[in-house]
Amino acid sequence: MGAKYSEDSETTELSGDADRQSGVSDETETVRDESLDAVEVVGTIKWFDAGKGFGFIVPDNGLADVLLHVTCLRRDGYQTAYEGARIVCEALNRPGGLQAFRIVSMDESTARHPAQMPAPRTHVTVEPTSSMVRLEVKWFNRIKGFGFLSAGEGTPDVFVHMETLRRFGITELRPGQFVLVRYGQGPKGLMVAEIRPDGWGEAPSSH
Repeated sequence: MGAKYSEDSETTELSGDADRQSGVSDETETVRDESLDAVEVVGTIKWFDAGKGFGFIVPDNGLADVLLHVTCLRRDGYQTAYEGARIVCEALNRPGGLQAFRIVSMDESTARHPAQMPAPRTHVTVEPTSSMVRLEVKWFNRIKGFGFLSAGEGTPDVFVHMETLRRFGITELRPGQFVLVRYGQGPKGLMVAEIRPDGWGEAPSSH
């Protein structure tokens, strides 16, 4: 799993990587051959957590998310990656899926830097006017930072912002998933003010 980093002196900074790499010192020549099998990935940074040291890229061609490790970033001169940034990289097929191996280029002009997140004009001003209701996720895009929930046909969609999810400890929503929410009237329609996992209060949720 750590073979591709054996040429990189920064590997020693990664806790846990040393254990995985012990015993693969005889594979240095394989790393060079491995890089020949790299595939080019063009996509967008889905999210990156500098504290955890990794994140994911959403490829434009519809492939599964690509793991992006901080070691790969630093080796190519980047300190972090911002959500929404455009990236071109080479990736290797690992047992857990594609993993970025080399950063070719990164364009941050489309990125949303933390200081630029539009949180104040979304979730902060909404006061809940409904009781706690169970709604279905109709659509959600993490890169765009928002989505819509529905109570069924003939009912108005309820807007949900990424910052509202984060405030209540939820990292992702999937179409067809059910959640518990309270909502209120926002500037452009109904908007989620509070969101909880389905079954909240009955069993703990890992999300």
